[in-house]
Amino acid sequence: MDDKQFKVSTKDIQLIVYDFDGVMTDNRVIVFQDGTEAIIVNRADGLGVDRFRTMKIPQLILSTEINLVVKARAMKLGLEAITSCENKEIALKKYCEQNNYELRKVVYVGNDLNDLEVMKIVGFPIAPADAHQKIKAIAKLITMTKGGEGVIREISDIIIP
Repeated sequence: MDDKQFKVSTKDIQLIVYDFDGVMTDNRVIVFQDGTEAIIVNRADGLGVDRFRTMKIPQLILSTEINLVVKARAMKLGLEAITSCENKEIALKKYCEQNNYELRKVVYVGNDLNDLEVMKIVGFPIAPADAHQKIKAIAKLITMTKGGEGVIREISDIIIP
């Protein structure tokens, strides 16, 4: 964890939102000869997701990615996913409005410039250690963990039940 003060408890959070590539993955992709793609995820993040589920905090994956691997991973984790998202800020505002979540009570974990605007509107923006500098500049927490190396698991230790 970086030196920014970050103290938040589950009572302050209504929703946790994760970008996929660069948060749940290390941003790399394996491309097979036939053009299909595969990614590598960290199973520790599954434990983090389960810990938040135990804390009764809803979670969502919000991704610009069109590859079906995002939905497959979301299904495996038991999470809702919005994929092929052109504008994350608009999508999250709509989702929160439909589900009666206050943006100031939302955690958003993102790593790159397509997360910048949405991270500006939430109460708790979080960035992995290897996030883009502009993302780190607005994050209230920068994890010690890099994307794909257990970011969600680390955050699950920081948020106080």
